[in-house]
Amino acid sequence: MRRRNRGRVALAAVAAMWMAATLPGQAYGAGEVPAYTFDPRAEQVAGAEFSTQAPALKDGSVYRSSIKPGEKLYYRLDLDARTNAYVSAVAVPKGGGRVAYGDGITVSVRDSTDLRCGSEDARFQSAEFPRPIAAYAYRMVEKDGSTCQEAGTYNVLIERESKATSSQEPWDLELRYVAEPKPKAPGSMPTEAPEDWPSASPPPPTTAPQKRSGGSSYYDATGLETGEWQEEGGIRPGQTLFYRVPVDWGQQIFATADLSNSTTSDTYIGNALALSLDNPAHGHVDSATPLSYSGKSASVSLDPLPPVAYENRFDFSDNVSGMRFAGWYYLSVTLSPAVAKSYGDRAIPLTLKVKVEGKAGSSPYAGDAGPFAVTKNDKDLARSGESGPQAARSETMTAVGVAGIGTGTVLVLGLGGWTLLARRRAAAAPAAPAGGEPYGGPPQAF
Repeated sequence: MRRRNRGRVALAAVAAMWMAATLPGQAYGAGEVPAYTFDPRAEQVAGAEFSTQAPALKDGSVYRSSIKPGEKLYYRLDLDARTNAYVSAVAVPKGGGRVAYGDGITVSVRDSTDLRCGSEDARFQSAEFPRPIAAYAYRMVEKDGSTCQEAGTYNVLIERESKATSSQEPWDLELRYVAEPKPKAPGSMPTEAPEDWPSASPPPPTTAPQKRSGGSSYYDATGLETGEWQEEGGIRPGQTLFYRVPVDWGQQIFATADLSNSTTSDTYIGNALALSLDNPAHGHVDSATPLSYSGKSASVSLDPLPPVAYENRFDFSDNVSGMRFAGWYYLSVTLSPAVAKSYGDRAIPLTLKVKVEGKAGSSPYAGDAGPFAVTKNDKDLARSGESGPQAARSETMTAVGVAGIGTGTVLVLGLGGWTLLARRRAAAAPAAPAGGEPYGGPPQAF
């Protein structure tokens, strides 16, 4: 009976693993635009109105929160005197709502005297339609730094601004806190921003277009590498698609979004498509000038950005300082919901052209670089187009397969052993008396 129970437990465990690996993360009704998919590991946390009551954020963790118009919310960090800390906030307005020029959030890290250590804002500008926007703030430890250098308690302050004409519902927040690895030689790291870099856009990829299906958030962003990628099913009005591209030290990323023509209408719509780039810490790097659309093929590109380099952090502009780490860079594309009024709710074909230029350099960090590195596995995921959750499910299925083989092998070997033992016992047993019961009497009931 013990063996039978163990077998049932093993089979139940394998079945549970298979179910966990194959269940979809989110389901949508027919014709429904997918909502933002929050990281399922995120812990619910409520920001505090008063800094002394702020909840603590832990390194490497993800959190969910929310913020109302005009609110200022505090969260706490406990920092040492050696580590650079980054906290990002992704603001997710409700679908179908309204936003206005200048609406957005500001994220800042502050010391115990409320002195600002670093900040960034994310705002809706000419593309005035709801979509996820991201910003980060940080505390940097610098050789000759005079402020925000001590160990102790720091605060993250998130502020929301929304016009009176905008929707007044709370915005969901997805928060991440990550510490930057320590450099190999802190005293010899560069301390000045680069003055120039290759700024000419390279020729577009010449490989045949391939189909990929974008994700709905940073969590399930689809992997891309250099190439031309057709969005499977196109992009619908109001939809935001996420992709991720591994960019190593010394490499540049170039990206272009092409929106196909439509046979439905030729109505002019200004600011119809938004293209944005964020870095591995989910800090905003750059946005392309929103694309206008009149039913003809149209294209929009990111401006040339510098190669990934440690010293980029010393530049004052976000589009340079944001290119400070290697790792996954995130592209997001949103089609304005206003397109539906003239062109209907059907998807419009979308193509992304991505190019990563330059030879990969060595990491400036000592030891494991965590998310601030490009690994062989990252390159494989970009080549196959897998998102993080898809890769995790593949690993789980592999583990299930190995576990299944292991369990089956144990059962087969066990049955073989029992059979061999039974045969040996039978060969060693004396013959049963003629006409009588077998040796040892009749079989025992279980």
